[in-house]
Amino acid sequence: MSEPHNGGERGHNSEEVVALLTRLAELEQEQAGAMQEQNQLARQRTETTSHLALYSSKTAENAEKQTGFAQERTALTREQTRLSTRSTELANIRTELAQERSFQAEERTRLATQRTEMARHRTSLSDWRTKLAERRNDLAKERTITARTRTRLSLHRTELAEERTSLAVIRTGLAFLTLGITFFRYFGISVWTFFDGGLVLFSTLMVYFGTTSYRRSRAKEKKLLELLVHDTGMPDMKALN
Repeated sequence: MSEPHNGGERGHNSEEVVALLTRLAELEQEQAGAMQEQNQLARQRTETTSHLALYSSKTAENAEKQTGFAQERTALTREQTRLSTRSTELANIRTELAQERSFQAEERTRLATQRTEMARHRTSLSDWRTKLAERRNDLAKERTITARTRTRLSLHRTELAEERTSLAVIRTGLAFLTLGITFFRYFGISVWTFFDGGLVLFSTLMVYFGTTSYRRSRAKEKKLLELLVHDTGMPDMKALN
């Protein structure tokens, strides 16, 4: 009875050994898988560490870039503030220039109005000056006519004076002639007869030349009188004519 029992125990022990070996093999396989997984995790951790380092460097670089951007943004903000201030100053200057331009436009309008008034006044003065020039020309013509009339009157007065002189010569000649005839009748033929004859002859010549001069002066005086009658400077002569 013991041998079958021992054979059964050995068989059971063999199965347990096989089972243990199988379990050991499975454990070794699981351990090998765990080691592979551990190695893979180690590699992943290394990669993750390198990625983290790269991320940290990228983060630091981005932080530096952000800091630079912030500084640049601050500088741009300051520049924008300065430009805004400058724009405000330029706007104020532009407003002042606009006010000055408006004032100059008003002044230009006032000057244009004043220039228009001065042009009208100058036009009226020009018209007045033209009228004065026409009046001066008329006066000059009248003065010319008056001068010509005065010249003719002077010539007429000269001729009248010559006529008076001629009449005086005739009167003197007649007086001498009367005196010579009186002497001749009073003294008769005597020593003074030659004197009386000379006196009569001289008085006759005086009467002759006086009469000739009077006639010549009288003819000139008539011509001058006709000129004076038709002279525009002597309107009264036309009325008398």
